[in-house]
Amino acid sequence: MELWLFIGALAAVYLLPGPDMILVLQTGSQQGHTRALATAAGLAVARGLHVALAALGLATLFATAPWTFDAVRYAGGAYLAWIGLQLFRSPGATTNTDTVSVGMLADGHRRAWRRGLLTNLLNPKSLLFCSVLLPQFVSPGEGPVLLQFALLGGLLVGIGLLFDAGYATLGGSLQRWFAGSPLRARLQRWTFGSLMIGFALRLAA
Repeated sequence: MELWLFIGALAAVYLLPGPDMILVLQTGSQQGHTRALATAAGLAVARGLHVALAALGLATLFATAPWTFDAVRYAGGAYLAWIGLQLFRSPGATTNTDTVSVGMLADGHRRAWRRGLLTNLLNPKSLLFCSVLLPQFVSPGEGPVLLQFALLGGLLVGIGLLFDAGYATLGGSLQRWFAGSPLRARLQRWTFGSLMIGFALRLAA
């Protein structure tokens, strides 16, 4: 029963709009679902690192030295703001890939992966989320604590990846619609850019 509660809690969190969800949707609607999947993979790696850091007790460092939390928080806010500004300046959704080389495609996927990784990794709230949620479902009487932590962390990363894959598919399905009109492309650019800057301000505040 507790495992299902854990899965339900994760589903509720992943359904809430946040910078991770918006980033995957934006990447899919502008660059297609394969690059959005690369972004989702970067987010998954970052979540795995947060689980490992939570197991090592890094959240305790934030509690004993609050300036470290603020440093990561401001860095994360600045990075989200930078992404938002880049979205304002981007050409918007496009479906023209006729002149794109294999090397350019690979570079684009690497950039999408890196952007997903840094977006989540520089968000200290993700680490605190792991540090608060996971121990609630770990019971020393039910086996090795480290093994339970690894199992729950794997579920956290895996379920998050499933949700992100769904958002990538949704974003990719909107790509042609946005690309079909300069007005819609502008709407896409300004909507996602504004949302990312809004998340940046909320994180910094």
